[in-house]
Amino acid sequence: MTIEILMPALSPTMTEGSVVSWRKKEGDLVRAGEIIVEIETDKAVVEVEALNDGTLGKILLAAGSPPIPVNRPIALLLEHGESATELGAGAALGPVEAPAAPGLAPAIPAPLSGEARPFASPLARRLAAQGGLDLRQLEGSGPKGRVVKADVDAALAGGRRPGVGEYLTKLGMDYVAVPNSGMRKTIARRLTESKQTVPHFYLGIDCRLDALLGLRAEFNARPGAHYRLSINDFAIAAAALALKRVPQANAAWTEDAVLMFEHADISVAVATLGGLITPIVKQAEAKGLAQLSNEMKDLASRAREGRLQPEEFLGGSFSISNLGMYGVREFAAIINPPQACILALGAAEQRAVVKDGALAAATLMSCTLSVDHRAVDGATGARFLEAFRELIEDPSTLRL
Repeated sequence: MTIEILMPALSPTMTEGSVVSWRKKEGDLVRAGEIIVEIETDKAVVEVEALNDGTLGKILLAAGSPPIPVNRPIALLLEHGESATELGAGAALGPVEAPAAPGLAPAIPAPLSGEARPFASPLARRLAAQGGLDLRQLEGSGPKGRVVKADVDAALAGGRRPGVGEYLTKLGMDYVAVPNSGMRKTIARRLTESKQTVPHFYLGIDCRLDALLGLRAEFNARPGAHYRLSINDFAIAAAALALKRVPQANAAWTEDAVLMFEHADISVAVATLGGLITPIVKQAEAKGLAQLSNEMKDLASRAREGRLQPEEFLGGSFSISNLGMYGVREFAAIINPPQACILALGAAEQRAVVKDGALAAATLMSCTLSVDHRAVDGATGARFLEAFRELIEDPSTLRL
């Protein structure tokens, strides 16, 4: 019998998806386990394998088509011995054609010149300005289509109110409307939920990096090194070991219980064109600096290309966000639920410090821990930061 290939739910937050490309064409033989299609989720582009053997009889959702909800059919698979004539009504659906690629055009027309102003009476203009209406979007009932007072009154009485774009146009502000991607919408929803439902509190410390920078330079200068260590690599390693020393910070909140994770699976924030994604360095406490560095570079590269698999960015027990490379001195990150903590790293910079009663120069990095107070108390967060600082300031304890 004909098998429907459905839009898969590839992550807990995925409600719809779109086809990026088909790896098979109609009439091709398909074997279970073969990659048949690339699906764009709210987080990444995922290669999807066929679940059954057969022949790809009909593609119902063409590459580049608008997203559709999960569990909707995207293709029909014929079992061995079936022919395309047995597709019946399903084949009549035909593929959904991809729309023409839209340009980045303003959602509201650009302001008109004085000679091309909307055809309206002076009174209608004044009333429209007071009510925040765009006259160009009204149909005039006056002579030759002129917009008159009655047209403005009718629009206001009908609840017509301007959108953000219309206000900007009215103020003479040029702009380009960039449609929100599924990924951007998901980020917005999750961060809003986090700030509205998670009781954040924040703890900050400064870490001296002079010893770390010296060791980093020594490691990177070794002949034949197959790695290039960054401050971020040391921070991931230190955070993972600090979580083993203070396991109460390696936690997640649920209504029934606080989950205490066995391993330090570190989610690391990576900026992409579509938004922020957090690939996971799994069991980071068991990995040396070189392995962490190479693994993180691979994850970050594939994250920017949208090529991560769901298991590479879903989950994690603790997050790190680093804006130091942009010169940001310190910031407080938003918690990534259900995780209980996220560590924000600022720039490494030279500052004046007091040592043995005298002023001296030192390279410091400001670190801010955002904590879910439901799962982690202040003293626990402070003990984690203390352990993290000890490891960062004495990096000889971190193995290569």
